[in-house]
Amino acid sequence: MLRFEGFPLGGAMGKIDKVLRRRLKDLRMNGGLSQREVAGALGVSRSAYSQIETGERKVCAEELFKLAEIFEIDVNDLMDLKKGVEVILEKKKETKEKTDKTPVMRISVPQKNFEKFKEVLLYILNKVGSKANVGETVIYKLLYFIDFDYYEKYEEQLIGASYIKNKYGPTPVEFAKLVKKMVKEGEIEKVDSDYYSYPQTKYLPLRKPDLKKLSASEIGVIDEVLNKLSEMNAAQISEYSHGDIPWLTTDDEEPIDYELVFYRNPPYNVREYDIED
Repeated sequence: MLRFEGFPLGGAMGKIDKVLRRRLKDLRMNGGLSQREVAGALGVSRSAYSQIETGERKVCAEELFKLAEIFEIDVNDLMDLKKGVEVILEKKKETKEKTDKTPVMRISVPQKNFEKFKEVLLYILNKVGSKANVGETVIYKLLYFIDFDYYEKYEEQLIGASYIKNKYGPTPVEFAKLVKKMVKEGEIEKVDSDYYSYPQTKYLPLRKPDLKKLSASEIGVIDEVLNKLSEMNAAQISEYSHGDIPWLTTDDEEPIDYELVFYRNPPYNVREYDIED
């Protein structure tokens, strides 16, 4: 067991710092939190917290325990990258013992995020889901640009999904479980088809979105992304996503940090920055 009495921990600190930075980013993004929100809970500025994640600022013992409290985990789990991350939908508290030998850290998707996800996905499917080119891969990228464009514009989460960098572009971590639940609840239908002889997974909406759950600014960003990108096929939109700074600057199979949108260049940036920004 790691001990934190008497910081620093000598030569072990370099390795611990790296593990901590990766774990903090994973926990924050899978929890749908911005750096600003975590910084507020920690009692530091956003830039100070950002420096913790990038390794420019050391974390003291008091802050370490506070971070464990914020993410509701044991402080030692912050240092353990051998733990996998399992996405679960948040319900009433329920515990289930796993027989798997690999330790797993469960990341809950808050109910409010799930409800927003449902309405955004249904909005997308009702608008462009019938297009021949819009399969699962295209939907992944549309969700990514909706989430990241909204965050750049308003510095707030829309869906706040977590995206991993893979060779085909950003992939939403929570998508599979959330969609499975929507299929089970009769809100969408999953259909396996072909697009120019390539296998394609499509989703058909079985109801209209509840627009009361989406604000005018959220609908505005969604429409902007759909108008700009929904004609692209999977290969085109994947290639396009590879030019976006958040994807470019993230290591393979790592979570993509929302804060990276503030370093975007044209044609990806969607916000006009004043000098003070």
